[in-house]
Amino acid sequence: MKTYLVGGAVRDQLLDYPYHERDWVVVGAHPEDLLALGYQQVGKDFPVFLHPKSKEEYALARTERKSGPGYHGFVCDFSPDITLEEDLSRRDLTINAIAQDEDKAIIDPYHGQRDIAAKLLRHVAPAFAEDPLRILRVARFAARYTHLGFTVADETMALMRSMSRNGELATIAPERIWVELSKALGEQNPASFFEVLLNCDALAALFPEWAASFTPALLTLVDTAAAQALSLDQRFAISCSNLDASSCKTLCQNLRASNSASWLAERCAANTPLPAMESAEEWLKVLEQFDYARRPEQLANFIAIAQLLQPSETRLAILADAGEQLSAISAGELMSQGYKGAELGAALREQRLAALRAITGVN
Repeated sequence: MKTYLVGGAVRDQLLDYPYHERDWVVVGAHPEDLLALGYQQVGKDFPVFLHPKSKEEYALARTERKSGPGYHGFVCDFSPDITLEEDLSRRDLTINAIAQDEDKAIIDPYHGQRDIAAKLLRHVAPAFAEDPLRILRVARFAARYTHLGFTVADETMALMRSMSRNGELATIAPERIWVELSKALGEQNPASFFEVLLNCDALAALFPEWAASFTPALLTLVDTAAAQALSLDQRFAISCSNLDASSCKTLCQNLRASNSASWLAERCAANTPLPAMESAEEWLKVLEQFDYARRPEQLANFIAIAQLLQPSETRLAILADAGEQLSAISAGELMSQGYKGAELGAALREQRLAALRAITGVN
């Protein structure tokens, strides 16, 4: 039985890039061998074990055979006779198919180090085409390493373009797409995720209306949002900002986007550009959409997004000031005057409208 460090930890060591997890492959072992050593088995589809002390994941070396459509359609073999090279051959990219033995020696049968030097994201083998999820993974790695100069190899882009047209992308569960998208949005250059998916026609195959909404300017704004350390929800909202409110809602539903991301994206789509707001009622309607009194941070999130989308919009500063001033208006004084129930709500609303008239200069 031999154990090797594999995947991201080896890749990022070679890149001198920070990493937080280590994954291991065990060659020449049965599940019973690891269980006897105190490892805990997790997962049902294939034998993965947690180390009894470090709790890091150790997987038995395996091969995969395509047995059906989609990214779940595989039969795995975990024979102790499977070699490290066979296990590495099933991985997506050459830079992820590098291993390190217990003596720190590098095992690199598919020339991942060469592609690291050339800054290329290149598929390991034609079997890459059997798993449509790998297109999203390549796009995510582009988002992670674009700032280091990495690009997708021409032959890999051509293969992904062919995969995008064969219909198998439709077999990926929306929740899995959202996971990959969320990870990509958290990277330094999330626009590269969308650029890769656009260039290989994957985004058009998955979400045609969203794909058609992207412009070079919007891609730049997505990266600007990352540079300004805006939240993942804000970055997602910006990526949807060329959609109308109805289309944005449909996209969020189809993506199974998180509740918080959907909430913000849909309201931003409905309010960028800012509506006319020619009366105090219309100003209050915008403020109430963002739950300004109970969750002022959501109004702040929207204003940060809108400032990127509409840098010359002077009403955003007024909107922020109005949110603060109206939040300070308390029902306590009105209650002391005997207001209660519906009358209290109406009087409180009128106070807020009066404040808005003074702040904004509209009727």
